Amino acid sequence: MQGSILHRTLLTPRSLRDALAMLRDEGPLTPMAGCTDLYVALNFGTLAETAFLNLWTLERLRRIELRGDLLSIGALATHSDIIRSPLVGRRIPMLAAASRQVGGVQIQNRGTLGGNVANASPAGDTLPALAAADAFVVLSSAGGTRRVPFQGFYTGYRQTVRRPDELIVAIEIPKIRGRQWFRKVGTRAAQAISKVVIAGVVGDEIRIAFGSVAPTVLRATRTEAALARGASIADAQRTLSEELSPIDDIRSTAEYRRRVAANLLARLLDQRP
Repeated sequence: MQGSILHRTLLTPRSLRDALAMLRDEGPLTPMAGCTDLYVALNFGTLAETAFLNLWTLERLRRIELRGDLLSIGALATHSDIIRSPLVGRRIPMLAAASRQVGGVQIQNRGTLGGNVANASPAGDTLPALAAADAFVVLSSAGGTRRVPFQGFYTGYRQTVRRPDELIVAIEIPKIRGRQWFRKVGTRAAQAISKVVIAGVVGDEIRIAFGSVAPTVLRATRTEAALARGASIADAQRTLSEELSPIDDIRSTAEYRRRVAANLLARLLDQRP
């Protein structure tokens, strides 16, 4: 049954400072921007929240820029912004590749990086790229700002360390040394939720992350450690299989996800210089 907008509250701040004050004083509020997931829940009648904070007009949060040696991507940067950004193309092309797989052009024009991160879906296309990049999530409240390592941001399925009075304002990405690689396996090339998604960095160290194979985006640290010790591809695949915890669902089976993840790992490693 389609949800109703009756008895729901929408606040629109004039500035980031205004938004943070509203979160502190008027909460609990659900931040919203592109609404690509929120409107789906509304349409299906499953949207439980009743009070919302509209962030779409906060242009300050759309910036993509270098801050020292860090690439800062504002939380309201859309997937289209990321695809078109020369900075992203030079510094983290695997993130641009992931953004190209997020729905169709309409979704890419509305969906934001901050929304993809905050949504906390283990199938989020951009999340493995950020995990493999050792990114940081920048959280702001009226009381100050903190930077959380991406690996520490998720605490469980659809759960994060973000407090109700905080907003994701940016994602910061250190300089990446090594070859980057991204692949998504889904029913279609785009406009489909991933069955398995992988991002990796191969250089002096190897960093590998998967989506859709665990309750949260998975950084395959045990597999990385095995490869650092000189494990063969076959041995690394066995270690990876032990790290994964996929489920059977409407899109795929756990066994299929394990086999595909192992094959993707081999493809990543086979392309090492």
